[in-house]
Amino acid sequence: MPAEFPGVAPLSPSATDSPAGAAGLPAARSLGVRVETLRSESEFVGLGGSWDGLVRAMPRPSPFLLHSWLLEWWRHCGGDAELAVHVAYRGDRLVGALPLCIRDHLGLRVCEFVGGTWSLLADVIVAQGEGSSVADTLTRRATAARYDFASLFGLPGSSRLVAALPPRSLRLIERLEAPVLDLSAGWARVSEAKVSPRARRMRARRRRQLGELGKVEASCARSRDELAAALDDAFRVYALRWRGRHDPSGFVAPEGVAFHRAALLRLADEDVVRLLTLRLDGRAIAFALSLQLAGRTYGLNRAFDPAYGRFSPGSDAKLLSLEAAAGEGIVLAEFLGAAGRHNERFTDRFEPIYQGIGLPKTLRGRAAVAALLGGIRLRRTMKRSATARRVYRHVRRLKGS
Repeated sequence: MPAEFPGVAPLSPSATDSPAGAAGLPAARSLGVRVETLRSESEFVGLGGSWDGLVRAMPRPSPFLLHSWLLEWWRHCGGDAELAVHVAYRGDRLVGALPLCIRDHLGLRVCEFVGGTWSLLADVIVAQGEGSSVADTLTRRATAARYDFASLFGLPGSSRLVAALPPRSLRLIERLEAPVLDLSAGWARVSEAKVSPRARRMRARRRRQLGELGKVEASCARSRDELAAALDDAFRVYALRWRGRHDPSGFVAPEGVAFHRAALLRLADEDVVRLLTLRLDGRAIAFALSLQLAGRTYGLNRAFDPAYGRFSPGSDAKLLSLEAAAGEGIVLAEFLGAAGRHNERFTDRFEPIYQGIGLPKTLRGRAAVAALLGGIRLRRTMKRSATARRVYRHVRRLKGS
């Protein structure tokens, strides 16, 4: 993923890191709930409405856990993985869920979230008013499955899943710094505080210069019909921006394009998607794509046509998108990426996202966890080494020549 949007960011030490260890869980209590494991797509399809109610009740609601998003990811990216979605009912009412799958990797059975690296803020989801016992029961059900170890990308810092596990059973690694911007004061006050007078003058000058080339317009697509056309422009602009480089978001590969198109069109029916496009004489030159849920906007992707880079159309699209979100009453913007220079001025705080590695159930699983954590330590050491960075840049230049 790009630095600002979902993907694998550089690993950095986290105060919440804890060593991997045993994965045993205490015995279950009688909770008056019925727990099932869904193993087929057809079983999962029927949960749409009740599932999304659980997601919207989360302390930090994640659009990347909405039923349509997970279902389309499974259809386009699930591959040969085994679905293992654990659900809890109280009577006929869905009161909890934990969306997992088991994927074969190098001969090992790895437990992951449905959604893979797109399962941002993934966790046990529990109905409002239910206590921790539902999360405990679902976690116990999940850890009783047959797998070698777990690699759970996307966990929030206040994860119910982590709280339900025994101490030291899962090593948490910070993967995304996830800057957050408070929009509750309204865009006029936020922009005054976050955008300097010099930056505002520069933005106005670049907009005037761009206007000398043709008619500049901005539009925001949110309905299915609007998105169908606007997404074509977004994929085209993104491909131009990342031409000749590794695409970290899946916005160029055919599989990723198909997944995002299908998922976003379905989410448009729930009024979750906002795609702001900046056009010059009708041709898209930049876009900012976000998802809105429960008073928050989540940055999903943005890009600009490099031919117009000197006019900063990507930054303009981002600002217009934030302004539009504030106008709709959105109170928080989550950028879900690294604290890059372009995000510094828009950061009020960080709510990091983690990868959990551990819960080994076999000797091979323990060895794999040790190897993964060892590799992470090595990469961290190399990132801190000036010599290693120079060698890395030299190798990159040689490959590019």
